[in-house]
Amino acid sequence: MLETFKYLIGSTGSSGHGSKSTAEQVTDRCHNLRSITAIITGATSGIGAETARVLALRGAKLVLPARSLKAAEDTKARIVAEFPQAEIMVMSLDLSSLTSVKKFVANFESLNLPLNLLINNAGKFSHEHAISEDGIEMTFATNYLGHFLLTKLLLNNMIKTAKIMGIQGRIVNVSSSIHGWFSGDMLDYLRSITISKSDYDPTRAYALSKLANVLHTKELAQRLKEMGANVTVNCVHPGIVRTRLTRDREGLITDLVFFLASKLLKTIPQAAATTCYVATNPRLSNVSGIYFSDCNEAPTSKMGSNSIEAAKLWLISEALVSSNAKPVFGLFNGLLDN
Repeated sequence: MLETFKYLIGSTGSSGHGSKSTAEQVTDRCHNLRSITAIITGATSGIGAETARVLALRGAKLVLPARSLKAAEDTKARIVAEFPQAEIMVMSLDLSSLTSVKKFVANFESLNLPLNLLINNAGKFSHEHAISEDGIEMTFATNYLGHFLLTKLLLNNMIKTAKIMGIQGRIVNVSSSIHGWFSGDMLDYLRSITISKSDYDPTRAYALSKLANVLHTKELAQRLKEMGANVTVNCVHPGIVRTRLTRDREGLITDLVFFLASKLLKTIPQAAATTCYVATNPRLSNVSGIYFSDCNEAPTSKMGSNSIEAAKLWLISEALVSSNAKPVFGLFNGLLDN
């Protein structure tokens, strides 16, 4: 009850920011990010678009990968119209396709650009069961596995950039408090919804993908520490906000739910605040493997803090992005039995 009250009134935490803070407000001390090159997924609308706008305002060079180049160009045009000096590049990327992820990274690397900041923001909530071209349940493939591979393939560039420029690299994974809604055997459920739609529940599948984002952050932070890399990774819950994430199910029921929850909703500038804070604030130098909400450190679910589950997920993720095999039934069986 107390935490809800603090949220509603916008009470600030130790960071000096809270639920009512906006992305511009939390970056007001970062007036010059001109030396920073950032990749932001999911920047064509909602939280991602506002994140891109505010980082452009602060001078960062942006790469906006998107499945729809037109939507990305529209985002770029809006930002440039507001900030004519903004440097923005649009590139093609479909996160549900491992081939597309590999192609994007190859194209990006061919430009010989540095990479200081990677914001894994794109998300999908699919009410209908679907399988990606790689044979993986679509929500998991888009929200998590594509970002896992993207991060894996860009990591050497980030480590190299941090070493050459002397600026700590940062990775921000956008998750959700909904990650705590998932219970049960994570990998067994992933296997069941990958091979059959009979067990598919859209909310549980979404919660699984967001839990995977949290566990990815935990395991990657540990690996970066062991490598001695000057790169951090943290995870954020942006808050409750109505964006195009609900585009698959618009109508009376959705409108009613959001009306009833309106007092808990954030504006898009408020929802983008935690991402921008974690991506830019100098106070977070060397802070890694942490989950943030309302611009302050927050607890994860019990499963989200489980290092064994994190290591297990990493193992299966490596196998999935390496094998690119169809069907995956045998692959899951082999990994889960070990």
